[in-house]
Amino acid sequence: MSKNVKTIKELADELGTNKTRISRIINKNSIPTQKIKNKIVLEDNSVSLIRQYFKNETQLQNETVSILRTELDKAHSHIEKLSNLLDQQQRLALQDKKLLEEYKAEINDLKALKMPSQDTKEEQANSQPQEELETLKEQIRALNDKIKGQEQLNNQVSKKWYQFWK
Repeated sequence: MSKNVKTIKELADELGTNKTRISRIINKNSIPTQKIKNKIVLEDNSVSLIRQYFKNETQLQNETVSILRTELDKAHSHIEKLSNLLDQQQRLALQDKKLLEEYKAEINDLKALKMPSQDTKEEQANSQPQEELETLKEQIRALNDKIKGQEQLNNQVSKKWYQFWK
């Protein structure tokens, strides 16, 4: 036996692991061993095989970490985009709310114009042209439709971000 030999314990200490792990690698990969004085020893070629196994394992771990980092960066990018979209949605909802309030105020103004006092109601109806009344009615209907549309849009926009997938 002129070759250098190492015990499993010596190799485990050198590689920074434990004897059990080295034994599992030996059994899993059918690495040749010898028994000297009730101790299992490894020759240089077996030690080289185990070192190569650790080197390959380390490379695999590094590749996995690299892939995970890439996926994490992609997820972070998606989160940023979703956050921006949520901010935009909230701004739009606020704009819609303001427009809705403006439309309601405008409708109230039109309603005030439309409702004459009781004593002059007949006089105004007789003196006001029929076309002008129809135009005002159309404007009121159009504004009511706008308000309904804005309320529907506001209801749609005010959904929470976590309900997008429902």
